[in-house]
Amino acid sequence: MSRFSIFQEIWLFLKEGKKWWMAPLLLILVLIGGLLVFAQGSALAPFIYALF
Repeated sequence: MSRFSIFQEIWLFLKEGKKWWMAPLLLILVLIGGLLVFAQGSALAPFIYALF
């Protein structure tokens, strides 16, 4: 199974289903997830988790 198959599936879903409004939501979720993973090992973790 290809490593990028999940991204291909999401792209096809957005393209064929005309669900372009979901793209910004997915982008925001990915950015928040990356922020949480990045901040987990840093001194900023207590401040980041206080926001949520």
